[in-house]
Amino acid sequence: MGIGQFRHRLPLRVRWAEVDMQAVVFNGHYLTYADVCATEYWRAIGVPYPSGFATLGIDAFVRKATVEYHAPARYDDELLVCGRMARLGRSSAGFAVAMFRSNETAEPLIEAELVYVCVDRSGAPVAWPQEMRGRMRDFEVAAPAEGDGRG
Repeated sequence: MGIGQFRHRLPLRVRWAEVDMQAVVFNGHYLTYADVCATEYWRAIGVPYPSGFATLGIDAFVRKATVEYHAPARYDDELLVCGRMARLGRSSAGFAVAMFRSNETAEPLIEAELVYVCVDRSGAPVAWPQEMRGRMRDFEVAAPAEGDGRG
């Protein structure tokens, strides 16, 4: 996954509290970085979480999160945490994340996917509002794949 696929790029510096005894980022922190990236993505498309979602009468929950580790980030590394909406189903959405060292963007350190499900105020799955779908499509460098047969 190359950096050119991502319009949304979040700079982040690895802090001391995020590294383990080997001085590399503890694996669980990568999901925190991915979550921060997604939160800032919603803001970037003009639907800040949670207020923008509440205005539309929706919420979103992560149904699945996967991380593939290629190389470690280390204390004080300057990272680019990049995210894009890679897939849009009816009520689900696949948010792809790749993290790079700021000065080494040829290969990602990790690749992750957060699968979100859009829900109404009662927690029942609903279709992503057309306004939000349009904002996601318009923001991306490449249009998200549509549908997957599951939602």
